[in-house]
Amino acid sequence: MQISDRLSSIKPSLTLSVNSRALELKAQGVAVISLAVGEPDFPTPAHVCEAAKAAIDDNFCRYTAVPGIPELRKAAGAYFDRAYGVPVPQESIVIGAGGKHCLYNFFQATINPGDEVLIPAPYWLSYPDMVMLAGGVPVIVHAGPEQSFKVTPDMLETAVTDKTRLLILNTPSNPTGAVYTEAEFTALMDWAIQRGIFVLSDEIYDQLVFAPARMTSAIGWFARYPEQVAVLNGMSKSYAMTGWRVGFLAAHPQLIKKISAMQGHSTSNICSIAQKAALAALTGPTECIDHMRDAFARRRDLGMKIVETWPWAVCPKPDGAFYLFVDVHKCYGGAVKNSTELCTWLLDKAHVALVPGAAFGDDNCIRFSYAVADDVLVRALEATGAEMARLAQGATR
Repeated sequence: MQISDRLSSIKPSLTLSVNSRALELKAQGVAVISLAVGEPDFPTPAHVCEAAKAAIDDNFCRYTAVPGIPELRKAAGAYFDRAYGVPVPQESIVIGAGGKHCLYNFFQATINPGDEVLIPAPYWLSYPDMVMLAGGVPVIVHAGPEQSFKVTPDMLETAVTDKTRLLILNTPSNPTGAVYTEAEFTALMDWAIQRGIFVLSDEIYDQLVFAPARMTSAIGWFARYPEQVAVLNGMSKSYAMTGWRVGFLAAHPQLIKKISAMQGHSTSNICSIAQKAALAALTGPTECIDHMRDAFARRRDLGMKIVETWPWAVCPKPDGAFYLFVDVHKCYGGAVKNSTELCTWLLDKAHVALVPGAAFGDDNCIRFSYAVADDVLVRALEATGAEMARLAQGATR
């Protein structure tokens, strides 16, 4: 059997594999708490579900235009105007089957073999693999907890070569929850623009930023430099619509046309019903987002209160998303040697599913998702904390 060379370096998603193992244990009767998958625990808003039901009743079940129905593309463009005061015309919007699909298509449409892509680490685990699938070369620029997991232009400058074509930014970050300040983000964007480097800004968590922190979007730079900037967003995180699979990308109209042409030969349009649901989300009430944001901020504080009592751990306070990315390397050296072994140990001993930091480019850390009920979060952190305290005590380094 022949398998293409391009798949030789591609690894399965550790977040999904960890969650799969946790589900197996649950099926065996083990009471496992999963903090592994980045998925809001809130239901999809009622008005969104009602719109989907109405679409079914209206038999809105046929093919649509490949880049999305016009009214949804218009609503996605209007989202940027409502959130940031920057209107985006519908010809600069393509609708994909989730943010991941939009990212994959973007990389396929912009990267040539050998192109180097700057990826700040910790990074969302699929970035490097997507870049490699497009023939590109991931260039990792690491920022540790001492830098609040945020890179600077000087750090990026050390990694630039004559093959550098693209910079990926992600704020708020998965896995760290780090949010770049306006000054920090401006410095990165201005550096990239001056360098002639294309910027892809992944802003899928943009509505989940906790006061007093504020979101700075790249959409303003897109308006000024449409040939050098693209902005990703979607419905999964802010609207609790992970399974609906709706994302959208703002980019130059010519790039949108190319992506649409490619999409026409792969998925064609995304689900017609999901498009109507997304339209209702983008044009309907937003109190549901406020409710989720408040809950996540409370859980962030609850989780940090516990983590800060762990003498072996370091965790910069996240300003967004719903993750704690905790440096626990002081637990290594005894029974466990790295983040993967630690997460396996914690799943077996504490019955808590977590994701190894190795999946995100930092083996010193593990990721906790606090997209669970308050009491569940407390139980999980207390169980893992007790187990890691024993490991830290027995570690040799």
